[in-house]
Amino acid sequence: MLSRTADNLFWLARYVERAETSARLLQVGARIALMPSAAGYRNEWESLLHASGTASGFAKKYGEAVQRNLESWFFFDRDNSSSVASCLTAARENGRIVRTALTTQVWDALNGAFEELRQLERRPRSELDLSLLTDWTMRQAALVRGSIDTTLLRNDGWDFLNLGYYLERADNTARLMDVKYYVLLPKVEFVGSGLDNYQWTTLLRAMSAHRAFHWAYGGEVTAAKIGHFLILNPQCPRSLITCVEGMNFHLDRLSRNYHRKTLAQDKARSVLAELAEMHVDDIFEEGLHEFLSRFIVDMASVSQVVRNCYLNGDVR
Repeated sequence: MLSRTADNLFWLARYVERAETSARLLQVGARIALMPSAAGYRNEWESLLHASGTASGFAKKYGEAVQRNLESWFFFDRDNSSSVASCLTAARENGRIVRTALTTQVWDALNGAFEELRQLERRPRSELDLSLLTDWTMRQAALVRGSIDTTLLRNDGWDFLNLGYYLERADNTARLMDVKYYVLLPKVEFVGSGLDNYQWTTLLRAMSAHRAFHWAYGGEVTAAKIGHFLILNPQCPRSLITCVEGMNFHLDRLSRNYHRKTLAQDKARSVLAELAEMHVDDIFEEGLHEFLSRFIVDMASVSQVVRNCYLNGDVR
């Protein structure tokens, strides 16, 4: 496969997953905003900007972090490269470039999402409820992913698509969890309280993992249980370790298909080895925000190595 084709497939998947994450971020903000505020809280909407890494761009254009502005920024705004509109447009363009590498079903899912997006953009904002926008985005992302899983040949193109998905999902799960760090409780004694647990439960619901969590753990919702579920539990489809295992699986397939191992396999295995030996207590002792920040840097490093080894034509 040509490196430019692999690059388009890799980024197609990343953009679809990133669009879904922007919708999930809006869900987190909306749910947390339903709780009564108290002195000492940071703005729950501002927390989304910090976790997504787009605070400075938003501040330059909108200033105050209020819900209406955040909805525009994360869904419609083309100046935000991570908005739903920007990501779905970019995913569709990447798909158009490599149209012959996709099945009709995958292309129809991509193109259909783009056409429906254009219709949404023409509707008055007063008619567009936040839940409508977020549910629509997650449904479109599921259609694209389902089409990929059920119709594409299991060749190297499939591996690059899934590699993009797992890299993006790992990064985005970490960012969604980091929202919890940015929404500070007013007093330290609130940690472990009903307010604290409500925010953790909100994250589970935003990741469509609330019922799965209770199947796996049952009983009381605690930060330690949720941290383990979303970071170290391989049964959770969005957990960090599940994503890193998926990255390793597809990198190993590429290594076998191309009869050559690269630095990408070494880097991904080192991240997996660290997670496999880690305990949830170690994470909270280090500091959840510090751990997640370090993990996000690791994912950026893996992405860069993958680009250098496969997508820039420099296999070594």
